[in-house]
Amino acid sequence: MHGTVVKSTGSWYIVRGLETGQLYRCRLRGKFKIKGLKVSNPLAVGDHVEFTVEAQAEGAAVISHIVTRRNYIIRRSVHKTGHSHIVAANLDQALLVVTLVSPATSFGFIDRFLVTAEAYHVPVTLLFNKTDLYDAEGFEYQAEIAGMYASLGYPSLTCAATTGEGVPEIDHLLDGKVSLLAGHSGVGKSTLINALVPDLDLKTAEISEFSDKGVHTTTFAEMLEVRPGTHIIDTPGIKELGLVDMPPAELAGYFPEMRALLNQCRYHNCQHTHEPGCVVREAVDQGRIALPRYDSYLSMLAGEDNRH
Repeated sequence: MHGTVVKSTGSWYIVRGLETGQLYRCRLRGKFKIKGLKVSNPLAVGDHVEFTVEAQAEGAAVISHIVTRRNYIIRRSVHKTGHSHIVAANLDQALLVVTLVSPATSFGFIDRFLVTAEAYHVPVTLLFNKTDLYDAEGFEYQAEIAGMYASLGYPSLTCAATTGEGVPEIDHLLDGKVSLLAGHSGVGKSTLINALVPDLDLKTAEISEFSDKGVHTTTFAEMLEVRPGTHIIDTPGIKELGLVDMPPAELAGYFPEMRALLNQCRYHNCQHTHEPGCVVREAVDQGRIALPRYDSYLSMLAGEDNRH
């Protein structure tokens, strides 16, 4: 049978059957190694799998094959040194929930997410939440930041999950797609999901009841059905987003504003930090590349943390 992984509990995977819509509690057959990737989770929410039902009464099944992924979002594993963790796979888009107040999301975090999404071909829209807490200056600042990202090809929407402002527009954006919803803890993702997914408690209960049978669960991510054909993958709040296996020489290529200039530097192996004849640094000096973006690039190049 064919299905999609809707939740992972570490050792068990909850799979929704494509043919039946029924949930199955699956385990992996043997060890799955993903070529060239050291990952703490061989299977991620959103993965398409082939499985065989063992005991129909319990809905227990064994996964025998993982279909090749179209794309995924990956981060450094928090628990396993030298390993990565696949956040979710086979995405039509990612929505990054950002707040400029209470708490303020750092540019470092936003840009790391965008670079990861660029590397794995996932389109991103920024959702500026908590606009109900803005004063006039806050709206001006948000428009400036949104303008900066829009000029790079990253659209945005504004919303206030607690008041419902912007929720219909986000719902329209989700329609017919599999969307990853990500962001720091405290940015209002849960409130937003509650507003977007009617009967949310019923939908999470169905999966939780199925996955919690005597299993110690760690929530990695969970796929929720907004309506048939429209799904959100909810992720736990991400504290930091470590880049994975990204050679320094490739990094600038994942910044759209730098990518356009890469063949114009004097040195073909220019890292855009101090080299003479660097057109990227020239563009920063002239204001054609935003300083916060260049700072993010330097921080990633140096392998710095981005927790703040």
